[in-house]
Amino acid sequence: MDGTATDRFDTGRFEASRNRLASLAYRLLGSAIEAEDAVQDAFLHWQAADRQRIEVPEAWLTKVVTHLCLDRLRSARVRRERSAGAWLPEPLLAGDPMLGPADTYEQRESVSLAVLTLMERLSPLERAVYLLREAFSYPHAEIAEILDITESASQQHLHRARRRVTASRPRGGDVDPAAARRIVEEFFTAAASGRTEPLVALLTDDATAISDGAGLTETLLRYDTPQRIAAIARAGFTPTSAKRRFAGGTPAVHYALVNGSPAILFVLGDHVVGAVTFDLTGGRIAAVHGVAAPARLLRLAEAWRRHEPGPPLVTQW
Repeated sequence: MDGTATDRFDTGRFEASRNRLASLAYRLLGSAIEAEDAVQDAFLHWQAADRQRIEVPEAWLTKVVTHLCLDRLRSARVRRERSAGAWLPEPLLAGDPMLGPADTYEQRESVSLAVLTLMERLSPLERAVYLLREAFSYPHAEIAEILDITESASQQHLHRARRRVTASRPRGGDVDPAAARRIVEEFFTAAASGRTEPLVALLTDDATAISDGAGLTETLLRYDTPQRIAAIARAGFTPTSAKRRFAGGTPAVHYALVNGSPAILFVLGDHVVGAVTFDLTGGRIAAVHGVAAPARLLRLAEAWRRHEPGPPLVTQW
């Protein structure tokens, strides 16, 4: 092949791996925008490399993207932003290719907002080992090669990561989709009507809730008892004229899947103005994440505009 044909062929090889690389980067960074940047940087590395000497392009690209993400996680800017208590994962609508593989429980679990939030407690290396093993099923020998560590170190990082994640979130298994929808609809109905008792009954005893306060607060709002979560849910889900003015109109309320979890979306026209996701364990709600800051909803809102939703739960909230 001539040089132009070779470049087209090599670009095609990269593009064949793009979705997988973006899925890995998103899981590592929790941000679709940063994941896209990391993948684009990897493409520049790919173009600059002596590609004829790369024996296994997929492995080479995986290593490059992983290290680009680790560099971002270790950067002073990222550490400062995340330690300030204002960071939340960016939610993605079901079907987004950046969500990546979802064949196993571990793969679905690794992309939930609850686990992405918990992984902030891990070191960058622990996070990388955990995801490469749990979400992408790499053996420790390959993980060690990707991260430039020993197999023993990879196993130790995985052990510590699993312990920290499962200590905060015991595995409850998949929830039946119909049951998940029923639980979320019951929660929304009870909250919108101002009833406390059914809300508390739907929550686990150690339930937590996190909200970005629509981007109006510098730090996240956190609630850690069923009673406090019920109170904030009542306040947040009860419609008022002030909330409609803030949203710019009267939104509809839709049920959706976000990061593999049941969610409620507030939609004005074709624009998502708020998302609330629910993490379920044992038929009850273990975690609630509320996102309304426009910057965190850009990709989800774009995906929603291409989406064909079913009838809303509430036509005019």
